[in-house]
Amino acid sequence: MKTQTLLIIVWAVSMMLSACSESNNMNDNPLFSPSTLPYEAPDFDAIKVKHYRPAFEAGMEQELKEMEEIANNPEAPTFDNTIVAMEKSGELLNRTRSVFYNLTSAHTNNEIQKIQKEMAPKSAAHSDNILLNAKLYDRVKTLYDKREELDLSEAQLKLLEDTHREFVRAGAQLSDEEKERMRAINERLSTLTTQFQDNLLKITKERSVLVEDKEQLDGLSEDRIAAAKEAATEGGNDDQYLLTITNTTRVPILKSLNNRALRQRVWEASAYRGIGEDGGIDNRPLILELVELRAERAELLGYENHAAYKLDPQTAKTPDAALSMLTDLIPPVINNTKQEAAAIEKMMRKDGIEGEVKPWDWNYYAEKVRQAEYNIDQSKVRPYFELDTVLKDGVFFTMNKLFGISFEERNDLPVYHPDVRVFNVYDEDGTQIGLFYADYFARDSKRGGAWMNAFVSQSHLLDKKPVIVNVMNIPKPAEGEPALISFDNVTTMFHEMGHAVHGLLSDVKYPSQAGTSVPRDFVEFPSTFEEDWAIQPEVLENYAVHYKTGEQIPQELLDKVIEASNFNQGFDTQEYLAATMLDMEWHLLGTDDIPSEVQDFEKKALAKYNLDSEAIPPRYKSPYFAHIFSGGYAANYYAYIWSGVLAADAFAYMQQQGGLKKENGDKFRRYILSQGGSDEAMELYKQYRGQEPEVKHLLKRRGLDTDI
Repeated sequence: MKTQTLLIIVWAVSMMLSACSESNNMNDNPLFSPSTLPYEAPDFDAIKVKHYRPAFEAGMEQELKEMEEIANNPEAPTFDNTIVAMEKSGELLNRTRSVFYNLTSAHTNNEIQKIQKEMAPKSAAHSDNILLNAKLYDRVKTLYDKREELDLSEAQLKLLEDTHREFVRAGAQLSDEEKERMRAINERLSTLTTQFQDNLLKITKERSVLVEDKEQLDGLSEDRIAAAKEAATEGGNDDQYLLTITNTTRVPILKSLNNRALRQRVWEASAYRGIGEDGGIDNRPLILELVELRAERAELLGYENHAAYKLDPQTAKTPDAALSMLTDLIPPVINNTKQEAAAIEKMMRKDGIEGEVKPWDWNYYAEKVRQAEYNIDQSKVRPYFELDTVLKDGVFFTMNKLFGISFEERNDLPVYHPDVRVFNVYDEDGTQIGLFYADYFARDSKRGGAWMNAFVSQSHLLDKKPVIVNVMNIPKPAEGEPALISFDNVTTMFHEMGHAVHGLLSDVKYPSQAGTSVPRDFVEFPSTFEEDWAIQPEVLENYAVHYKTGEQIPQELLDKVIEASNFNQGFDTQEYLAATMLDMEWHLLGTDDIPSEVQDFEKKALAKYNLDSEAIPPRYKSPYFAHIFSGGYAANYYAYIWSGVLAADAFAYMQQQGGLKKENGDKFRRYILSQGGSDEAMELYKQYRGQEPEVKHLLKRRGLDTDI
């Protein structure tokens, strides 16, 4: 018995030592020191899942120690020994986060998800340990109170003001009891948002549609059918076809499917996910708890609701300002969708279908109307949009014309998935700016949507150049087939490159101000601005070439593609506005207003703004609205249209100045892309444009230029 006890003790000590070794052996963990690859690009060949947990724990411990040293510095606070010192802290943690959190979205697995769940509350507590540190806040406040006497540059003053605001908004001025409640709220919120994201990945698989009869896929191209068969086979369903559900309510494949019953089945699989149907995953309890905790946190900090709290640091400043712009758009949008619906129902009657258009019919018959009005057959258009050609001769071509930058692919750097590509990015004088990673194809390990992340952010203070990644979800073609993509995907490639150049062309000193570190309702401005280049004739003519023959897209077809770009914009804008108003209504709630039922609240919220259309549901319904329940867009989803006002105005201005010319790009780079968050966002825009933006350009851009 004694021998057995001794063995147990020895085993326990051994396990403790092993765990200690795993956590602290810096030589064995590549995250513990900067990567030796160019520009500190992540060494994905060396980084293993087992390395993340100890790197997170050591990184948090290291940053807390650094912050304690700043807080307890016996010298009087100065900008350098407090603000700059904080900017230099957290190197290990920042490095770990930048790699890990891209993988949680782009290439996750069960172990990564497990670590993510474990680290979410720990990370929230870690942030609170810093921002609720009374001594640290006192040093920041001392500097803030005498900021006019410190002879700071504009960027330094902005950094000091932003740092002070971050502490205050985190609860630094609360009582000890209130701070403890704030900690508990933040920890629970981090757990809930992580669970929501985890659920969405599982729901994508849960709601995929298996089709047994190939004849039901009539309307799809042979390459898309082959890809669906390949996806089903990979999932263990031989001789079947798997149709995956995208992140939005609208599923792109509905444009092509001739079988109405299958269209309805696919649409319902998309629209009714996350509500626990047939014993599936139910996100509704998470939503109700999330909005209640967010409302409570806002009230603790002295705000009326979460929307007021979130918009305070944005360019819109208040919910009323955002709502004013949004509600002004609703009447012309509805007017357009009524016209679109009438045209669609007329087309449906030709097929013998009476009554009002259903949501699973809209995009199918909208495509028929598009073809009838513009005589465009998408099967004849797609061969002119081959992914690699679009990337190099469209996106890269435009960036070169505007900013003088060039991209050169390299194959010697490790990547986190074989589909990921890496490019050197050079400035006009041949000096290298940084690295660009492209991860375009959909897969089971990737969440839906498209986004940009920074593996390394630019900073003169830390002597770092940017390493940026764009991620999308383009259906991967069957083995050996070309990647022929939709024009929507073309536009998204331009959009995400707009985010990428915001990071790549950043030219700031302080890491907190680098690249896309701008207000949420400004961050989508540079990306939306780049979208419009995709339909400019001089750009289209350069990349829209047949993948087999190399022939340019016929001018007649090209003209129709451009003319048709505004088609169905009423639908596109209304589904977006519906999601936006849904977001705002959830976050205008006070703690006494939380509903007990998600779908009933959603229905009433949409009806309030006359957006409760059966045929045009929100782009995202609440149970799968990742932007606001697991992303950073809570009460900020309006940012896309707010940024769209800026983008349309800026694009119209650039066209007035001669269009696609480097001198125009240089000005945009100087005042917008290079500045990051070093100045107030609207001030940057006015420096570039000479005035505040006008909404008329957005209405025209979306084909909604009416007198209503």
